[in-house]
Amino acid sequence: MSDLPDELPSDPAELRIFAAALLDRCARLERLLKLAKDAQFGRSSEKLDADQLQLVLEDIEEAVAALEAAEDRANPRAREKRTAKRNRGQLPEHLPRIVETLMPAATCCPCCKGDLFEIDRDESQRLDVVPVQYRVIVTRRPKLACRACHGVVLQHTAPERLIRGGWPTERLVAHVIDAKYHWHLPLYRQAQMLATHGIAIDRSTLAFWVGYAAQELKPLWHRLRELLLASSKLCVDETPAPVLDPGRGRTKTGYFWALSRDDRPWAGPDPPGVVYAYAPGRGAVHGLRLLEGYRGIIHCDGYQAYKTMTRETRADALSGTLAFCWSHLRRQFVKIEREAAPAPAPVAREALERIAQLYTVEKALRGRSDAERRAGRQAHARPLATALKRWFEAKLDYLAQKSDTAKTLRYALRHWDGLALYLDDGRIEMDTNAVERAMRPIKLNAKNSLFAGCDEGAESWAVLASLIETCKLNSVSAEHWLSDVLAKLVNGWPAARLDELLPWASTYMLHTHDPRLAA
Repeated sequence: MSDLPDELPSDPAELRIFAAALLDRCARLERLLKLAKDAQFGRSSEKLDADQLQLVLEDIEEAVAALEAAEDRANPRAREKRTAKRNRGQLPEHLPRIVETLMPAATCCPCCKGDLFEIDRDESQRLDVVPVQYRVIVTRRPKLACRACHGVVLQHTAPERLIRGGWPTERLVAHVIDAKYHWHLPLYRQAQMLATHGIAIDRSTLAFWVGYAAQELKPLWHRLRELLLASSKLCVDETPAPVLDPGRGRTKTGYFWALSRDDRPWAGPDPPGVVYAYAPGRGAVHGLRLLEGYRGIIHCDGYQAYKTMTRETRADALSGTLAFCWSHLRRQFVKIEREAAPAPAPVAREALERIAQLYTVEKALRGRSDAERRAGRQAHARPLATALKRWFEAKLDYLAQKSDTAKTLRYALRHWDGLALYLDDGRIEMDTNAVERAMRPIKLNAKNSLFAGCDEGAESWAVLASLIETCKLNSVSAEHWLSDVLAKLVNGWPAARLDELLPWASTYMLHTHDPRLAA
């Protein structure tokens, strides 16, 4: 925790505000400390193995770093004190040095116009990375003085850095984030890889860098969410995410919710993007918090929470129209046919064949304008869909009402209006496969990391994953984008121009990567 300021507020109201903020921070840090203690020193039956403990601690330390970043923004003097006390040690001597000399804009005396000479210099070192090679950037800032004029000393101002007084360049922090959230490489493994180069940086230090960067990038996450909520159509999905439960030494089930926009199948004007948000549950209240104020089409599965969100909430909270997913319906028939094997399942088989005909029409229309897609669907898909509904109704009369097939037919008829909505709107896809693809990296990262160490760590995970996956959707190198954006943000990029930093901005579209690496 940062030191107290030299002078406390004298005004009682300001002092109460200061005390409340301090107590809140103490409570959050105590909770994170208890979480770490329980993970490491709990009962033997609840203790985590060494690798699991590393994952817990890195998420906790990222959360603490995010708290420090927020405090540093509010209190620059506290940041200066923390920077002065930080012990960075020494970078390995065998690493190559890239020396950058920052000279003042003027190299002549402002008084007599005589030449200035160097009397001293400030020098700092930060650890940088290029592919498969680490290097040290030495930044020298010579101090220039005038021989004729007493007291004249000029020096270039020190550049702003994401980690003030720390080793890493913004490029190195971007590399660590990309490795963890794009390539699913936990921080403790990255620390082991650094050690093979003779660089002793432990997992907790890497976690601090990542948490600090997540706080710096959070305004872009908010802006991305605002832009997606202004879209005419969004795909929504949720997936479980194990999170360590404080005090129990075991995990609880949290959820990542995703908003996805991908209008490329109908040549829409808006670039693709995805926003993740962490919530402790998957109830309607959590989805409403993410979608509050949305007025467009919500493309989703038949999960009851989405219906509750649009039916029972305030009129000004959410007024979206639900479009349901044919892929979810098709999977139910596939499951029936698989479980019946080797016996035949004629109703499920014919249902799959009829749905396949709808997908054949859709495949022929992919990439066309919304007007062309609507016209093609009306001409070719609507007759097939109408016949399919009548067939569902007819078959339902002859089936055992408690059978899985009857339940699936009732599901289809109960959701028919939402399933058929795509026939009248060329912007809507038949399924929510776009958002399901966006969920795969989250599931893979959860598999490799086992679970998030705390709720705050999961929130940072959501912020960073949103930005990286949006880069991938726009064929932009996430590592290059993160490196450039972090450098601009720490150097005072104006909040009014955040849109220029989003992955689909023309500046970043030039830095594309092999699309085969986006999976």
